[in-house]
Amino acid sequence: MTRGQFHRALAKATGESIRTLKQFGFSLLEPDVDQLDADGPDDDPQTVDWDRVEADRVSRAVQV
Repeated sequence: MTRGQFHRALAKATGESIRTLKQFGFSLLEPDVDQLDADGPDDDPQTVDWDRVEADRVSRAVQV
C-alpha cells in the first residue's frame, strides 16, 4: 500500500480530509519483524488514549 492509498483509505474510513490526517501525523508502520518482536512493555505506546488525556486535563483544571 502506498502512502497515498493509505491516506485515501483512512480519509474514507474516518470522514476526515487527507490534509487533516497528514496534520495528525498518521503514517504507515513498515514493520521489521525483528524490531517489533524486540519491543517491550517499557517502549512508548503507538496509540493515544484521548479519553485519558482529556480526563487528566480536566482533573488538573479542577485542582487549580
